[in-house]
Amino acid sequence: MTQNDRSGAEAGRGRSGVPDSEHRGLIGLLPPAARPFALLARFDRPIGWWLLFWPCAFGLALAGGAAARWDLLLWLLLGAIAMRGAGCVYNDIIDRDLDRQVARTASRPLASGAVSRKAAWIWLGMLCLIGLITWLQLNWTARLVALGSLALVAAYPFMKRITWWPQAWLGLVFSWGALVGWSAFTGTVPLGAILLYAGCVFWVIGYDTIYALQDREDDALVGIRSSALRLGKNVRVGVASCYLATLALWLMAFGQRFPDPFAYLALLPVAAHLAWQVATLRPEDGADALAKFRSNRFAGLLMALACFVVGTA
Repeated sequence: MTQNDRSGAEAGRGRSGVPDSEHRGLIGLLPPAARPFALLARFDRPIGWWLLFWPCAFGLALAGGAAARWDLLLWLLLGAIAMRGAGCVYNDIIDRDLDRQVARTASRPLASGAVSRKAAWIWLGMLCLIGLITWLQLNWTARLVALGSLALVAAYPFMKRITWWPQAWLGLVFSWGALVGWSAFTGTVPLGAILLYAGCVFWVIGYDTIYALQDREDDALVGIRSSALRLGKNVRVGVASCYLATLALWLMAFGQRFPDPFAYLALLPVAAHLAWQVATLRPEDGADALAKFRSNRFAGLLMALACFVVGTA
């Protein structure tokens, strides 16, 4: 299963001793009636909205607008939190019957009955309303670009049923913010923005393949497809190939924005981090896979800083 498919409701249980949840104490401070909704939106797992936000920051920073429109960065972060939550709720609505068939996922808020389908739809609407407020902060070009992602988002939950590469579809969805962030500042979507977006797509495929390593046995049991299953023993090579494509496309994006070889040096820290992930990855160790996946929050920060340096050069 991909990283949007696992519920924070599994937090207290973990798998192979590997909890997939963070900040359980914060969730515990909420009123009991609110906790299932927080878990349904994966608020206990902030890594998801960080990974949705970083491409937005990449686009805005590489376009040269991170300093001038720091307020827009905050709006994009709020939008990432809300829309990632909305995507998770929608995903669980679609998958609720499938989730009931597997002991590990039967405790999810919708599958277990802790949240009714009607209540989930209402919660989804509330999260989308927050996303709408963020959408209204954008210029019209960026608004239209953002709307272009809706069909991709709606189709995503079905991809794991029809393709071995749902991670690729997730890449199309989770990387869309690069186009939104860039167009939000410039009002255009030039070649540099497209190359940046394409690089993010391969980044997502790489890190979500690592994430999917945790659930290869369960995915095979219930008939869910994933790149981790498709690659088999070649997972490390597959992830390395994705990361190489990522860096190549990001290099070209930097070249479009600032055609100077010194601009490429800004990518060295994130390149080193991605190389470390591949070199030290232990595919059979779920705890290691989860740690490597979560480390992409830091990889995103390194790339955002690189985009800021090149964008303001």
